[in-house]
Amino acid sequence: MISLDSATACIHLPPNESRWYAVHTGVNQEKNVGSQLELRGIEYFLPLYQSARRWSDRRVVLDLPLFPGYLFVHILLSERLRVLQIPRVAHLVGFQGQPMPLRDEEVDILRRGVAQGRSVEPHPYLVVGRRVRVIDGPFEGAEGVLVRRKNSLRVVVSLELLMRSISIEIDEALVEPVASRARRLPVDPYVISQSTKLSHPAV
Repeated sequence: MISLDSATACIHLPPNESRWYAVHTGVNQEKNVGSQLELRGIEYFLPLYQSARRWSDRRVVLDLPLFPGYLFVHILLSERLRVLQIPRVAHLVGFQGQPMPLRDEEVDILRRGVAQGRSVEPHPYLVVGRRVRVIDGPFEGAEGVLVRRKNSLRVVVSLELLMRSISIEIDEALVEPVASRARRLPVDPYVISQSTKLSHPAV
């Protein structure tokens, strides 16, 4: 499971430290907002995945947002108005009236995995349960739940700040069980485990 910095630690950020923040956009506006961020010279990350769709006369492959309604910006907290003033931006995701940054390594894992063309797709957000950790490959360090889908194994990785999940095709040799308190739990590919759910009021 991709985790979030604690709320207490994130509220008091150095004013001169750029961090990654999640931006909530209007419906189907992720790419438009990304274009506006690029025009303003603001670093952003919009993870996409490929989805095959069959139309009446042909089959097409579309690049769709991995987290519908969200993208990520790398900014100083003091620069947030530059983002919030962009049309179709709803708010920065946060808690108690304060935008909450993600850890750099969380975004790095996503960027590395998407850039290397891994089989990634959205997945219903899961709550409460057992976890495994990816120990090799582009998603190394990510934690999630192990599920079996048809003839393959997938790890469901949850981004708690957004309450969104993605599933990654994985080789069983590339995961290990994550310790739970005093003991380590066995990996059971037939049991869907779940992660702790957090809410994210608008900022």
